[in-house]
Amino acid sequence: MTAEAAQEIGPDPLRADPRTATDRPLRIALLSYKGNPFCGGQGVYVRHLSRELARLGHTVEVIGAQPYPVVDTQEGVTLTELPSLDLYRQPDPFRTPALAEYRDWIDALEVSTMWTGGFPEPLTFSLRARRHLAARRGHFDVVHDNQTLGYGLLGLERIGVPLVTTIHHPITVDRQLELDAAEGWKRRASVRRWYGFTRMQKRVARRLPSVLTVSGSSRREIVEHLGVNPGRVHVVHIGADTELFSPDPAVPVVPGRIVTTSSADVPLKGLVYLVEALAKVRTEHPEAHLVVVGKRPERGPVAAAMARYGLEGAVEFVKGISDAELVDLVRGAQVACVPSLYEGFSLPAAEAMATGTPLIATTGGAIPEVAGADGETCLAVPPGDAGALAASLVRLLGDADLRLRLGTAGRERVLRRFTWEQAARGTAEHYRAAIGARTSAARARR
Repeated sequence: MTAEAAQEIGPDPLRADPRTATDRPLRIALLSYKGNPFCGGQGVYVRHLSRELARLGHTVEVIGAQPYPVVDTQEGVTLTELPSLDLYRQPDPFRTPALAEYRDWIDALEVSTMWTGGFPEPLTFSLRARRHLAARRGHFDVVHDNQTLGYGLLGLERIGVPLVTTIHHPITVDRQLELDAAEGWKRRASVRRWYGFTRMQKRVARRLPSVLTVSGSSRREIVEHLGVNPGRVHVVHIGADTELFSPDPAVPVVPGRIVTTSSADVPLKGLVYLVEALAKVRTEHPEAHLVVVGKRPERGPVAAAMARYGLEGAVEFVKGISDAELVDLVRGAQVACVPSLYEGFSLPAAEAMATGTPLIATTGGAIPEVAGADGETCLAVPPGDAGALAASLVRLLGDADLRLRLGTAGRERVLRRFTWEQAARGTAEHYRAAIGARTSAARARR
């Protein structure tokens, strides 16, 4: 074999380490084009998975763009910043960068896509990531992409590293729900342009050798919506940090407190139906109030519903709180609620159950897979049904025995099925399979 061919294939992981591929620690690059750990599931996924992989003995380097992921450096996880132009940062979203900020053609592509109403970050991050990884040939045994699905990640095999990709759920689901809620042709055209990147993600997904997803529901939708070969899609459940999210009898429960997580005022999260339900609940439980972990919307359907029902004083929004504050907020609630129309997994459901807080959740997407059977580990309601939400909230707020039973059963379910250690072990198995498949293919070409 020529030296050029050897460089193209990259270092043989079996020769690089005398131990077998099934027991040696791995060098993992974990990519995340967006990594806010306080809202949205992707940042939470990156933080907890990287920590647990490091605890298993692997070397994990997170490579991310703004908002940068938070990683647990005390566990040995490192963060490499791969900055974008951060065009959507607060308090100046959709900003036009100064000329001095432009570094190369990728920056120009990012800005021009934003100017024309598109969302550029998955594509431009993937291009920067490919360039970065090509310059560090031989540094990693495997690259794990966290739902970037950009063109730049195709062909990583040619620089000597296998690729594993997590798709939490197809973003085409979000696109369709926003189109269904859009009023007027201008708004629908804007939604279609913004979600233009989903065409790229569909093309890339079909060419990926190994796809991980977080639930059986997501697996079915990845196959159906993205056209991925079902033999390439594997379920590895994620979970809650059960050490952090745990019961604590010392935390007082606040009468009437209902807690939910909603990272954005988008139809997918179903927050408007919970606000409408709260108005009904307060006729029987005047103390009922809602705490939303997320940003307060200044306008839109949620703000309109709060004004319509006079609930401004009964709905509180909190954001940017610490892990400890979040856990105590959930512990102190009489009820946790997931009103989403769809979820690919639902970390908020698992985390609430892990604290022993009783849960009401819709049956949208993978939520029943996480929350379990109605009446055994949660109360289940149809998505988009404010009346059903209200009835379940009234029932649970008025029944202390039911709250205790559901809370206890919910935590037992999470401990049994949904922990980050289990997720890390399952993910590492797929890393080794990807490395093995690449090594076998490389040897066959020699």
